[in-house]
Amino acid sequence: MSNAEGTRVVAQSDGAGRADAEQIPDTERPPGVERAPAAETAGSGRSSAPERVVDAEKGGAEKGCAEKGCAEKGCAEQLPERARTGAWKIPGAEKVPGAGDSGARTAPGAEKAEAGQDTEAEKAPGGTPEPAAPASADPVDPAVPMDLTAQTAPMDAVVATAPAARVVATAPAAPAVATAPVDPVDPVDPAELELTRPRGLPGLFWKDLAQVDFGPRRFRLGPARERLETVSQSFLTGFNAVIAGETGRIDDIHEELRGFAYEGAGMACTTLDVLTITGGRRLRDLLSGQGMRYPHMIHMGAGWAYARLHMRPMWGIRSVHPLLRWLAFDGFGFHQGFFATDRTVGRQRSAGLMDRTRRAIFDQGLGRMLWFHECAGVDDVILRIAEFPPGRRADLWSGVGLAATYTGGASAAELERLSVAAAEDGFRAHLVQGSAFACASRLISGIVPEHTVAATPALCGVEVDEAGGWTDTALIALGHNAHSGDHYQVWRAGIRKAWARRNRDS
Repeated sequence: MSNAEGTRVVAQSDGAGRADAEQIPDTERPPGVERAPAAETAGSGRSSAPERVVDAEKGGAEKGCAEKGCAEKGCAEQLPERARTGAWKIPGAEKVPGAGDSGARTAPGAEKAEAGQDTEAEKAPGGTPEPAAPASADPVDPAVPMDLTAQTAPMDAVVATAPAARVVATAPAAPAVATAPVDPVDPVDPAELELTRPRGLPGLFWKDLAQVDFGPRRFRLGPARERLETVSQSFLTGFNAVIAGETGRIDDIHEELRGFAYEGAGMACTTLDVLTITGGRRLRDLLSGQGMRYPHMIHMGAGWAYARLHMRPMWGIRSVHPLLRWLAFDGFGFHQGFFATDRTVGRQRSAGLMDRTRRAIFDQGLGRMLWFHECAGVDDVILRIAEFPPGRRADLWSGVGLAATYTGGASAAELERLSVAAAEDGFRAHLVQGSAFACASRLISGIVPEHTVAATPALCGVEVDEAGGWTDTALIALGHNAHSGDHYQVWRAGIRKAWARRNRDS
């Protein structure tokens, strides 16, 4: 992969292609008709063949086509495959720039080949119909995150496309087979997702969703409380899904909330990897597989695990993204602010044994947490940041911009007031940098919710695509071997420069 587009990892969201024609016993097959080969399922591990039910109990024209002599007419019908319902998909998220382009980017899964389409059987010279062999498509291998010991490897962007649909050829004289429709699975809220708590030692890691209640945590309560608590529940649900061995169930959560669930999954994978000394196998599999569209959130979740284990990020985990791995310190800061609020927010203490770069990223995560702590109250966030020393405010503003854009909870008018306050404090560029970072993360996932579309012009003065493009421009300038904390800081500074250049030229 190239470092130029190391943050734009796109993957298929659901399997493509599900169609199997039910087999008819040889004793009931008309003469000269051969059994058609069944289609193979092509998907990402979550697809399942829809049920086929022969309707033999209904009267009239629907009762047993084979008994009514219509087998020669080929009246078999195949209902369309089940379509998954999405959540808050915005048309503006369907464009992709090339390297260094700040234009549009195409969201993954925008075009999917439909499965279950039958082709006409080819006829042999003698006139006997012969079934055509089903078409096959080799799936594209997903991107594999690089090991930090091999940082000279290229980091070109990888687009994992959905496998082509398998085509099944059926004989013209096939008997009729009625298929029962399969109800679509509607996305659910995290609290409604039923997971099986494991027994034994893994069950000790299970998280109670009630621990994110803002009341007992003494967070400020406001109109955005329900939304922010739901986001926090998504995080814990993703964590529990990994512990329960049901990681695939994360994709049943509303798409807008799914990124937070993958952040929790990153925490769970890292926790298990560190405790079992696997060198990051579970985290690597999550990043290169099911969670490849949420690399930023998963790396932040890894930081939660280290904080929970009273360790500094990066120990024992090698096979992660060389640059995004620094986001673990962002997650580390968020965790400390969330669970040690009196010390981290009240007394403004930060974790020890960290250099200046790590402390800056730590404060960015703490700034994200302040958005939750103040319940997305813009005026309260402004007053809270003003309590910190000037040397820490820049990174706090960056975290606030990231949370306000990615998580939501405030109106566009309130965010404009937030932008004015950041400018008066001298850190408008840092607020913009965090917001642009959130735009890039949302664009990679392919889901850009309405609150992100509304927040970006209020904070950055541009639309989502352009703000996300600034992160690409800054990343290209770093070259192919960016991996250190200093490189990460240069990346953030490059985003601020892109915004300043845009304002100067406009």
